[in-house]
Amino acid sequence: MWDPAVYRRYGTERARPFLDLVARVGAERPRAVVDLGCGPGELTLSLASRWPDARLTGIDSSPEMVEKASGLGSAASFRLLDVRGWEPDNDIDVLITNATLQWVPEHRELLSRWARELPPGAWLAMQVPGNFDAPSHRAIRAVAARYDVAHLTREAPVDDPAGYASLMLSVGASVDAWETTYLHLLPDTGDEHPVLRWVEGTALRPVKAALNENAWREFRADLAREIAAAYPAAGGYVAFPFRRIFMVARTATAEGTS
Repeated sequence: MWDPAVYRRYGTERARPFLDLVARVGAERPRAVVDLGCGPGELTLSLASRWPDARLTGIDSSPEMVEKASGLGSAASFRLLDVRGWEPDNDIDVLITNATLQWVPEHRELLSRWARELPPGAWLAMQVPGNFDAPSHRAIRAVAARYDVAHLTREAPVDDPAGYASLMLSVGASVDAWETTYLHLLPDTGDEHPVLRWVEGTALRPVKAALNENAWREFRADLAREIAAAYPAAGGYVAFPFRRIFMVARTATAEGTS
């Protein structure tokens, strides 16, 4: 179960990759724009200022997220749907999926299918975290092994930029793929470690769901010690490098060019 309030911690830091991704989409007057994995919806609504004439739709598999997003206003419509079941209509000129596909093992096949099924000249923009070898995630896997929930953690669910570029080129799309490491300076408030609070809203969800209350409390305390050692505070902040993988592709036009 996704908790919109927990996920929205560090909302400014989470928004920056989305904005950087959308900035590389060259669509001028798209007919329809879809945000797959829209979460609580604020970033989806920001697309209305970029493309005010487009029909804007946000889609998420979490009832809690869709409920939160649907209460924000009428600039976009929001639907409950697993991304694996989504199929593009013939007027979808921009498809955006931000920090979602790392949860979907078969996302490479989905990207290929979407690129083939989107209209000619449509844009497909994707961002996924690439920090699965970071100290935070190594600590999660190490502690999870001690609690017999290592199977709920993931080592490398995403490709590098070259992998996604190759995938899009294989279906005839033009592509721009890159990676960025953001250095988030998270305030150290003196209570809970900020990196622990960050991963609690994402990577730790499956672990928390599998443990009872007492085991989760002990797991969280053990992980807090590991994370504090890996990310020491200095000057009132914790430096948290975060690598992200980006890909923006454009489908071939009717004339065979992208």
